[in-house]
Amino acid sequence: MFLVGAADTADAAGTAGVNGPVAAAPQPTEALKSPQGLTAAGGYQCPRHLRALPTKSSLAPEESAVGSPAVTVRSLATMSSHASNPVMYAQQLDAPAPIEQAPLRWRQAPTPQPGPGQLLIKVAACGVCRSNLHMIEGDWVGNGVPALSPIVPGHEVTGYVAELGTGVEGFRLGDRVGVQPLWSTCEECEFCTTGREQLCHERRITGEHVDGGYGELMVATARHTYHLPDTLDIVEAAPLFCPGITAFGAVDKLDLGPGDRVAVFGPGGVGHMAVQFAVLTGAEVTVVGRSPEHLAVARELGATHTVEATDPQALAQVEDTADAVLLFAPAEAVTAQALRTLKWGGTLVSAVPLTLRGYPFDRAQTLRTSLLGNRAQMENVLSLAAQGKVRTVVERFAMSQAPRALELLKAGQLRSRAVLEAAG
Repeated sequence: MFLVGAADTADAAGTAGVNGPVAAAPQPTEALKSPQGLTAAGGYQCPRHLRALPTKSSLAPEESAVGSPAVTVRSLATMSSHASNPVMYAQQLDAPAPIEQAPLRWRQAPTPQPGPGQLLIKVAACGVCRSNLHMIEGDWVGNGVPALSPIVPGHEVTGYVAELGTGVEGFRLGDRVGVQPLWSTCEECEFCTTGREQLCHERRITGEHVDGGYGELMVATARHTYHLPDTLDIVEAAPLFCPGITAFGAVDKLDLGPGDRVAVFGPGGVGHMAVQFAVLTGAEVTVVGRSPEHLAVARELGATHTVEATDPQALAQVEDTADAVLLFAPAEAVTAQALRTLKWGGTLVSAVPLTLRGYPFDRAQTLRTSLLGNRAQMENVLSLAAQGKVRTVVERFAMSQAPRALELLKAGQLRSRAVLEAAG
């Protein structure tokens, strides 16, 4: 069965709790049995509590925080470079602005150099997440994101190991690898030592606190870099490292099995992955969304039923029918509809921030939140994908076309996950 999820949980009455240490990763064949406990233009965004502020110790000695304490302004003189190839091309953000105002600049930048315990990665592909758009447009400035200026966005990355920092073991030059939003943690707190590293208060996020994957090269910490199975296409695998782990972490919190009914709200990049993980449990999967194209993809991925969220009669027919609900759309109206779809005594798991007013919690329903997933769960995602049990659905863009991909995402005109592909 699937690993028990380890993110923070709370029921509607306010009783909070956390799971214990995460067990060793099960064999993929076991993962197809009943899970224990186990989205995109539709509105998905990475949870806000991922965006921890960088500490002073996280800044390089030559960097100084100026103006806002959350922003480090870097100059070409202070940014490190790789001696054999001192420059690269990357999409850099100097200051947040609406994507229509072209805040990203595709330009030369110093090649980063890996420090101890780090890897230099030649980027093959990077997925485009709605949270990238939020950061670029300045929605998270109040939370200290972006933490650097300029900064290279992007947090679902695949590529090849180009250089090893000192002390790195388990990787060789040329290895195919992937990087997810969690760039580093303290490795010492109660969360890091109990398999819940995604909750670490000292975490740094790829592409928000450090440069990410919208460029030709990037630095990653070896402890949070994953070997990519040879059977996976290196470009199409990129979304496994954000939608994949986010969806798995959410589904892993539900005890689904044959005969159960689960409803998925928000069938974007994350929702499409969640549909597949839910189908693997044998549950009946209903998907609710606004985009006919997103619903069509959900059917292709195994959804039993699809419901257009703009059809009141169709929504009324699914009320009080689901044993569990997975929520990947942050709108309050969607949350209310999701709870109406949930049976008495059912469980809703949300991978987006929950805000709800005026809903009477009088049906013994349980609400849980999910935040990414731990390293063992990420390995499970990669294993299932390598066996062909789950797959990504992507639209490819050249790395230099990142602004166009983000504009289409904002306009709701992407059918599936946009992925930026590096040249060469």
